[in-house]
Amino acid sequence: MTKTLRLSLALPLALMAATLTLIGCETMTPDDFKDHKPKLDLFDYFQGQTRAWGLFEDRFGKVRRQFQVDIQGTVADGVLTLDESFRYDDGELASRVWTIRRDGPDGYIGTAPDVIGEARGRAAGNALNWSYALDLPVGGSTWRVAFDDWMFLQPDGVMLNRATISKLGLEIGSVTLSFSKQP
Repeated sequence: MTKTLRLSLALPLALMAATLTLIGCETMTPDDFKDHKPKLDLFDYFQGQTRAWGLFEDRFGKVRRQFQVDIQGTVADGVLTLDESFRYDDGELASRVWTIRRDGPDGYIGTAPDVIGEARGRAAGNALNWSYALDLPVGGSTWRVAFDDWMFLQPDGVMLNRATISKLGLEIGSVTLSFSKQP
């Protein structure tokens, strides 16, 4: 067997072994937080004005962007609408409008123009986990990425949010936010 052929076989085998190792790892679920308080209900929390501060870190832990988000939440006919206005540290402005509906007693389904299909989430106790794909502008192009998004309601109207972002199954970064209810 040639050296090139051995090397070309070694990488896929190493990736397969790493994948099998990761599959065996226990993952966190919303049920892990079912007894934690205060209880998170997205409709209750986001009704009215909310502000968030956040940052994006690349996969190496380097902070690449910081931002602030002002959110106006309204509930009508069983639908929560979140009108989000982003202001980035480099001066860029952006917006996103989420439309969220309940899916059973603990589930949520959300849509937004840049979300591919639907975001699906489930809450238990003070935690919510969302999963969704998003078209993310990067430089002059758009990347289709996957979000594994966790929210944790804390006392006094503070919510912490951590989302890992992956492309083709590889983590490319994370977003961390802190939300606060506004008067």
